Amino acid sequence: MTEQKQFEMATKIKDGYIQKQPDKLDELKALNDKVKTPPTALAWVLGILGALVLGVGMCICLGVLVKNLLAVGVVVGCVGIAVMIENVFIYKAFLKARKAKYSAQILQIADQICAPED
Repeated sequence: MTEQKQFEMATKIKDGYIQKQPDKLDELKALNDKVKTPPTALAWVLGILGALVLGVGMCICLGVLVKNLLAVGVVVGCVGIAVMIENVFIYKAFLKARKAKYSAQILQIADQICAPED
């Protein structure tokens, strides 16, 4: 291994052990993640549950789970479809509420970052 590669590797390892002081940009990114993560997680959970309910309804319609219950299967499938459709509106409302809650902090930090230094 060349001396240059050894130096680069040692520097990379050293950088992993240095305690980095968080700056305003890190704080802004953390707040942005705090706003977006819960609605996104809820959207994933509701989307998966809706798809599973739709799948169960399809299985009932096809007679895989229960025989001769086509109407029940259609109703269960429609419930799954409704959950997936409502998921979009729930996500948007939840995200809007989170943005309203944290917007003052985010805008204040963003203004501090973007403000010209005199």
